[in-house]
Amino acid sequence: TADESLTLALLISYSVIFVTGLVGNVIALYVFLCVHFKKNSIQIYLLNVAIADLLLIVCLPFRIFYHISQNTWLLGLTLCKIVGTLFYMNMYTSIILLGLISLDRYIKINRSVRHPKLLTAKQSIYICCILWVVAISGFILMVVQATMKEDKNSTMCFHYREKQDAKIEAGLNYILVIIFWIIFILLLLSYIKIAKNVLKISKRRTSIPNTGKYVIIARNSFIVLIIFTLCFVPYHFFRFIYISSQLQNTSCYWKQIIHKCNETMLVFSSLNSCLDPVMYFLMSRRIRKTVLQLICKRHFANSNMNDSTSEPKQGHSL
Repeated sequence: TADESLTLALLISYSVIFVTGLVGNVIALYVFLCVHFKKNSIQIYLLNVAIADLLLIVCLPFRIFYHISQNTWLLGLTLCKIVGTLFYMNMYTSIILLGLISLDRYIKINRSVRHPKLLTAKQSIYICCILWVVAISGFILMVVQATMKEDKNSTMCFHYREKQDAKIEAGLNYILVIIFWIIFILLLLSYIKIAKNVLKISKRRTSIPNTGKYVIIARNSFIVLIIFTLCFVPYHFFRFIYISSQLQNTSCYWKQIIHKCNETMLVFSSLNSCLDPVMYFLMSRRIRKTVLQLICKRHFANSNMNDSTSEPKQGHSL
């Protein structure tokens, strides 16, 4: 049936995203935390994106288990709300951090010639701390509110729910969607400005030092825009319809269609945790260097092993 096909597709998709996202973000986190080097503002933001992605990825095994159990939740209401809220909290944390990365790129291209020290790593740390405090506070509030109102005997989780009696929660969801579109529009405007400035800088190549650096920054900024658009725009384009339907008396037929569309779009949002490591690799020279060193060491070790096994044994002369 169509429901079984969707469940199987979600099961496979989340499994692939979990494995690839976990490997990529663990490597990135290892480099950022364990390899000692002077960190700039962009690396601080990338570190926090990796943390948010890993927290989101931790939620995926619960979704996988839910789909394996034929969409039956067996782990209690509280854990259901914790997993669901943690998933969305880290999705929107990643969105805001990607917006901050783009803002960082914009400022450095447009202001760094006159103000090279405009954005410091310390300022980025303060911004990230404030963001996490707000995110965790919202997480606790949403979990407490949800567990007080929901049916504790329910075996459903990650499902379509009417919110005619939860208009505050629906209002918060609307606010999050509006925040996303504000960030997205600002990204588009900043990238247009970035493109114009890089073009202007390239024409004055002789008078502006480090022109190549600005071109690379611009290229990396557009990579953020591509990831942002691919992963989050489809979900948030549909999100207004989803939330509005929850506040109305929607027929069972349309509930099923809206729920299936939402689940499909959510997979694209989860895909962000797999694509972000590609962004780390392209935007962080330290990540590139460490990953290439690991690959080269592995290749060198395999070559030595093959050479040692293929070397003929010397026999005794007669």
